[in-house]
Amino acid sequence: MTEPTQRAEADEAAEAAEVRRFWERLGLPGLVDVHTHFMPERVLHKVWEYFDALGPLTGGVEWPITYRREEAERAALLREFGVRAFTAMLYPHKAGMAQWLNSWAVDFARRTPDCLHTATLFPEPGVEAYVREAVEAGARVFKAHVQVGAYDPGDQLLDSAWGLLAEAGIPVVIHCGSGPAPGKHTGPEPVARVLARHPRLRLVVAHLGMPEYGDFLALAERYSEVRLDTTMAFTDFSERFAPFPHEELARLADLGDRVLLGTDFPNIPYPYVHQLHVLERLGLGDDWLRAVCHDNGARLFTLAG
Repeated sequence: MTEPTQRAEADEAAEAAEVRRFWERLGLPGLVDVHTHFMPERVLHKVWEYFDALGPLTGGVEWPITYRREEAERAALLREFGVRAFTAMLYPHKAGMAQWLNSWAVDFARRTPDCLHTATLFPEPGVEAYVREAVEAGARVFKAHVQVGAYDPGDQLLDSAWGLLAEAGIPVVIHCGSGPAPGKHTGPEPVARVLARHPRLRLVVAHLGMPEYGDFLALAERYSEVRLDTTMAFTDFSERFAPFPHEELARLADLGDRVLLGTDFPNIPYPYVHQLHVLERLGLGDDWLRAVCHDNGARLFTLAG
């Protein structure tokens, strides 16, 4: 074993111990992380190459990938952190891709029981059929990426799929905010149109809706099934270009039963534990932290224990 490898393993062991101390202090059985990325390896490597090249959707911000590991190593590290349940956030950037990704996700869920079976969708003919197929195959959460897919979530092609997911009560983690770079259909207005038609749809707004935090808090206040995940919010990295308004913290505290831990692991430019520390330094209290880091997710996905 080379010295750099030994050093990296020692650093990860130290970080895992720090993560575990965080949730043990709160009296939790572990963490529930609703926003982690697993996808076919060649697809994930393409994503990493995009970050390395500072593609337009990164906002031109340098974005080193902290956990550039093979699939099994990444899953093992989450377990070392004490993450009880995580997701395989995968998403298509074009038509004809979602159903293939969903097929991969079925196999991944079978061999990774602590990963919540994740599926995705895209506005295209046949979307309702393959969404139904994914639901019947056991999908427990969907991912929609308005920024990368460059589509309007209110597209009529998606309407029946949203209705199906609302009826099934299956959460959809949706990247619809305009950070780190705006897209043609990002922002609160397209999502508001979807919710007006499907008010019981369990949308989980990724990144707290960064940078349109207040607008997405308002949607959560209006629709009782709307939730938000913390992915990258409040981190030193994100605060440089999309700071969370201090005056909105009281609203975030009031929505404490509908805020969920998300991290973007492995595609983050800092250690995993940093996301936990920045939530703690908000000063919203241990009850809020317990709800966000475990209890809300455990309740949403009816996790045993």
